[in-house]
Order: sequence, then structure tokens, then C-alpha cells
Amino acid sequence: MNHHQKDLNHHESVEGRVLSRRDMLSMTAALVGGTAVLSGLPGMAQGQTQRVVKKGRIKQSICGGCLGKARLGKDREAALAAEMGIVGMDLVGRNDWDTVKKHGLVATMVAGAGSIRKGLNDKSMHAQFLEDFKTNIKAAAEYKWPNVITMAGDRQGISDEEGMDNCAVILKEAVKIAEDHDVTICMELLNSYVNHPGYMCDKSAWGFELCKRVDSPRFKLLYDIYHMQIMEGNLIATIKKNIKYIGHFHTAGVPGRHELDENQEINYPAVMQAIVETGYTGYVAHEYSPQRDPIESLIQAVTTCDV
Repeated sequence: MNHHQKDLNHHESVEGRVLSRRDMLSMTAALVGGTAVLSGLPGMAQGQTQRVVKKGRIKQSICGGCLGKARLGKDREAALAAEMGIVGMDLVGRNDWDTVKKHGLVATMVAGAGSIRKGLNDKSMHAQFLEDFKTNIKAAAEYKWPNVITMAGDRQGISDEEGMDNCAVILKEAVKIAEDHDVTICMELLNSYVNHPGYMCDKSAWGFELCKRVDSPRFKLLYDIYHMQIMEGNLIATIKKNIKYIGHFHTAGVPGRHELDENQEINYPAVMQAIVETGYTGYVAHEYSPQRDPIESLIQAVTTCDV
């Protein structure tokens, strides 16, 4: 990964005004100062931190990688996110759930069953996966977390049709548990061109068909915008047509999975506006790896998606 600091000599149009590098650095300084209260220094408690989210029509969440380079620790990350107006933290491990809840945030996606390589298309793992679903869905429900994640798994000689049949078999059992606990199981769409060769749920049409076969409001897709831009593009039309099957979103810039800035090809404000227009009420979680200052990058991502 390229870790050098990039110079921004441009302006970005956000909410009908110009957000310059000077504005962004000023906000970064305020937010960094805001975290100092957690070390006994003034800042957040005195209201010095600037709220970044202004509109809030997109409920934004963050994955751990967004602020990992800042080395704040989970408690400070959660406090900073809350001050910015971010409402959740994504893919949060069980040990951090109490920290997330303490700061009034939602763990927007937690463990369900399966992995990228060994997923629901592997029938030999179904008994174990069903036990994992029972345990993890119950745990999520106790904390009132909305979603658990699952994966289709690698093809490994399994045809897409056989894999769909195998996934449908276990999901029809798993959604009974999810329905009883008001938790949604989300299968993630990943690209097989760049990051995950062989992964089965790599096209939205395959995932949407699986949703139709399972036929439960408690099974949907985690539509990763980064991955689907690589695989097929046509983001806005696909999202608008199939929003009933989408339970969660991830963001990142293409190519590289870095910032949501001018160095990548997705028009995120337009995509977010399309999501808003569908009436979607779930979460959009940032899952990029920053190349420059992580807090500055997060400010940019949040303002870009706050349409």
C-alpha cells in the first residue's frame, strides 16, 4: 500500500458549497482535538468538535480500517465517529460491542456464518454454519444489532447453479432463526477479478436470484459498491431496480479501495442520492483503506455521502 501523503490543491463541491483543503484540515484539527478529552484534555466535552454530518439522509457507518492508521483505539474511534454524526461501526468484533453501545452507536454488521473461502455453498459445512447462525443471530438480537454477515464461499469446482441450491437450502433454515429475532442475514457481493478470485457471489444477478429463492425479508445482500463497480458497473440502475433485496452497503474508491476522492471513478454523491430516492433506511458503511491522514479522509468520505 502507498502510505505517502497526497497533496490536495483542488476544491470539492459539497452541499452546494466549496470544501477546500483548508476547511478540511480545520475540521480535522477540531476533531482530533475533540478526542483529547478521552485522555483528560479539553475538547469534546466543551463542544469544540465540529459535526460533519449535516443532512443525515444516509445513515453512515465505518469499518475498522478507516481509522486504523490513526491508532486511536476503539473507544476513541467510537467517540470520534459519534461526534462526527456517524451512527455506526461495521464488522465489529464481540469484544467491542459494549464500547460501541456506550457511545450511542450501532454495530451495523456483525458475524453470522461462513467465510469468503468456506461459505454457504459448501454443504459439508451446513451443520456447523447453522449452529453459528443460531449463536450469532441470538447475540446480535440481544444487543439490538440489525445485521449479521454471511458469505457464499469459493466455487472450488461447484457450479453457480449447484452453489445457489446449496446456499438456498441452509438459508431457508437460517432465516427462520433470523425472523424470530428481527435480525437480517446479509450475503456480501465481492469481486472475483481483483480481490477474491473464485468467489461465487460475485454478480448481483446471482445474489438477487438467491434472495428470490429464499423469499424472506430477513435475507438480503450486502451490496459492496466498490466490488460491483469492478464486476459490472451500472450501479444506480441496479440499486434502484433491486433495492428490496439490498440490506446494507459498503463503499470504497475504484481502483485501489482507497478514499472516495477525485482519484477514483465512482460518482458517490450520485450513487448516494439514488439510494436516498429509493427510500432505503438501512446503513452505508465505509470500508476503504486511507492513503493520507485517516481523519481527513473520513471527513471527505462522510461529507461526500451526506447528500
